[in-house]
Amino acid sequence: MFENLSERFTGIVKRLRGESRLTADNIDGTLREVRLALLEADVALPVVTDFLARVRVRALGQEVIGTLTPGQALIRVVRDELTTLMGEAGVGLDFNAEPPVVILLAGLQGSGKTTTAAKLAKRLKEQDRKAVAVVSCDIYRPAAIEQLRSLAGEIGVECYPSTETTPERIALAALEMARRQLKDVLIVDTAGRLAIDEAMMAEIRGLHAVLAPRETLFVIDAMTGQDAVRTAQAFNEALPLTGVVLTKADGDARGGAALAVRQITGKPIKFIGMGEKIHALEPFHPDRMASRILGMGDVLSLIEEVEQKVDKQKAAKVAAKLATGKGFDLADFREQLEQMKNMGGLASLMSKLPGVAELPEQVKNRVNDQEMVKLAAIIDSMTPRERKFPAVLKASRKVRIAKGSGTQVQDVNRLLKQFENMQRMMKKVSKKGGLQALMRGMRTQMSPGGMPPMR
Repeated sequence: MFENLSERFTGIVKRLRGESRLTADNIDGTLREVRLALLEADVALPVVTDFLARVRVRALGQEVIGTLTPGQALIRVVRDELTTLMGEAGVGLDFNAEPPVVILLAGLQGSGKTTTAAKLAKRLKEQDRKAVAVVSCDIYRPAAIEQLRSLAGEIGVECYPSTETTPERIALAALEMARRQLKDVLIVDTAGRLAIDEAMMAEIRGLHAVLAPRETLFVIDAMTGQDAVRTAQAFNEALPLTGVVLTKADGDARGGAALAVRQITGKPIKFIGMGEKIHALEPFHPDRMASRILGMGDVLSLIEEVEQKVDKQKAAKVAAKLATGKGFDLADFREQLEQMKNMGGLASLMSKLPGVAELPEQVKNRVNDQEMVKLAAIIDSMTPRERKFPAVLKASRKVRIAKGSGTQVQDVNRLLKQFENMQRMMKKVSKKGGLQALMRGMRTQMSPGGMPPMR
């Protein structure tokens, strides 16, 4: 979402290198570029103006301290102010109420409320709040009711019927069932419109009045841009919001909503949706997001994602093979591709690593999840024996595999070459000094001539 903004900030820092200190002149010149970067990201002008004023006050006249360059000193100020702009860290949901705790979702049609309701239910269920139920009060769009019912079945939570005649009656019936069934949490999905109107606001206010929710979350599409200002203001005036959920942040949105919605509503962004899949909902950490925007990566989130989504038994099996330096085959390679897919794909993982913004374009262009799909298809077209003993893959077998996977024989050869390189690196890891050798090998693989993209 913040790729363009991150690239702009990386360029700004590079241009400050060589200066001995931050001065009024180089700060003002830099802030003009920051202003353009933020406006290009579709951040509302009042938010940009206020942000730059705070950065200038803090940065003006700062000496270069220790080993910090002027660029690093200014970027530290920008990072701190970006964190402040996007809100306080670690604000979770409030469950300090008598069960069932009601969570009400509000927002425009198409903002992702229904999917968010299911994602949130799954997340809470995994966090030991196993008695979770959902209900849709959208009587205008039957597909929304069916979608929530289908998603609830997929994750194994109760979805109450939406058969009453009004949203308020549906909500009250669901609340009564949740009480009788001793549910911990009831998540209520509501109707939206393509644009704000009084009928929608009156309906959501009525639902809030009868449910008295502990959490009222405003769900907003990250691609909304400057229109987020008007939408956020309207919902903030109509409801006592407790937080924001930012959806579709994995798309080509420019990030304006994320940088503006906290200042407009005064409420914290609590979650961020990073894809359509049911697990793609993350807690929002302003400090980590600020680091990602500035190209510093987000290693903490990456570690948490690995802990949550990697199959520990399969990882231990691969680790045992690595320890001996033997037996790592194409089936294991295929399993690693699947693990990366479960974590959002290679592009998602790379976005959390520091320094990615400074990689050459030809290297970044190779980070393509479609290539991972192609590699998986090639391996899936092999027999179990071929995966275990790639040496048996002669010309006729390669032709069969290429046809079965919809690829070319050159693609099969390229995969085998990459796998051979990986096997050599795995053997080095098992020896003394192996980690350094592995890192050198990875740098070679990432070099322009190391891993040519598939055609």
